[in-house]
Amino acid sequence: MSVSITLATASRVLRQLRHDPRTLAMLVVVPCVLLTLLAWIFDGTTVFDEIGAPLLGIFPFVVMFLVTSVATLRERTSGTLERLLTMPIGKLDLLVGYALAFGLVATVQAVVATGLAVTLLGLDVAGPLWLLLVVAVCDAVLGMALGLFLSAFAATEFQAVQFMPAFVLPQFLLCGLLVPRDQLDDVLRWISNVLPLSYAVDLMRDLTTNGEVDPSSWVDLSVVVLAILLALGLGAVTLRRRTL
Repeated sequence: MSVSITLATASRVLRQLRHDPRTLAMLVVVPCVLLTLLAWIFDGTTVFDEIGAPLLGIFPFVVMFLVTSVATLRERTSGTLERLLTMPIGKLDLLVGYALAFGLVATVQAVVATGLAVTLLGLDVAGPLWLLLVVAVCDAVLGMALGLFLSAFAATEFQAVQFMPAFVLPQFLLCGLLVPRDQLDDVLRWISNVLPLSYAVDLMRDLTTNGEVDPSSWVDLSVVVLAILLALGLGAVTLRRRTL
């Protein structure tokens, strides 16, 4: 792995994003708009305090998954990845370069959304704010990693969008936001146990309710990080030349 090639790849992706203001707006503004609407809808109740923190992780996760899967697929179908793989550049250089670029955007996205929720929207956080921010960033990076991986299985951008109900909505339904996970049917709870978003929601809910950071908190965070690394590893497998 070459640090200079990796940074050059990340720089190229960031330059492309800079020239696409609509995508940047979607990445940063959409989660904030959704959180604002949610706070507005439940104004005067405690609902926003109960679900606001979990949604701080879910909204960036969904947006990053959608944007990354479409953007990466565009590079695959346009032949950009094909041309890059003919050069003396390793798969790890490409993958880490993409991860750095989109990870930086995910960090900005999570910082802006968390700052808005805690300050202007009045979200109460009992636990350390920095840990809430770390989990929000990890959720956004997880969406990026899954989008990068699953883009290999789509032939068109329309198909990439269709992956969202197949891979994102089940995690949303079973993460414990709508129904506590311990109240789910046994089969649904087992499925929920293998979905990384469940652990992120558990941790964010703990941070807003009791504020305690105990060993289970680090276990939840570790599961999310391991899921990111697994998705990036699987994404590296899909980076291959389609022609000889």
